[in-house]
Amino acid sequence: MGEVYLLTGEPGSGKTTAIKKVVAALGPERCGGFYTEEVRVSGQRTGFEIVTLDGQRGLLASTSYSGPLRVGRYGVDLTALESLGLAAIQNALQTRPVVIIDEIGPMELLSPAFREAVSAVLESPRTLVGTIVLRPYPWADELKRRPATHLLELTPTNRDQLTEQLVTSLQQKLSEQGMLMRGEEKEQQKKT
Repeated sequence: MGEVYLLTGEPGSGKTTAIKKVVAALGPERCGGFYTEEVRVSGQRTGFEIVTLDGQRGLLASTSYSGPLRVGRYGVDLTALESLGLAAIQNALQTRPVVIIDEIGPMELLSPAFREAVSAVLESPRTLVGTIVLRPYPWADELKRRPATHLLELTPTNRDQLTEQLVTSLQQKLSEQGMLMRGEEKEQQKKT
């Protein structure tokens, strides 16, 4: 199993900004997955959309959506999550050392398929970097307690420092993995 780094914190603590910084520092050849962005109209938050690291977008939740799934004042439409988001996770599992999942929260956890995709990442050798709801939530709480999980609680005062430390740790880990992989390739070549 790979390592798990989960950023948590109050709304507005900078979790998604930190995820974007991690992706920018590591580069698109090392990361796959998705993040969420607020949708704003006239300065007011009206919803959230899924944005895959290859640039696809889809609406996850909106105050104007009247479907049966609701979290607070938002109607949740799992279509974008279960098409774009899950495809981005599955592609990252096949092609990238780091899987980005922003966010593991009440809206996303309404989807059994999403929970299965997160579990598949946890059982893989890939590194998971994600954000997770701070307040108690049963499925998320189990994930936070896993032995391989590094839980980083961001605040406005520590977020830049924690993000830098996370990037440095991930770069070192990826560099070591690259050296290990090159060593294994040399051993294979000697045998042939």
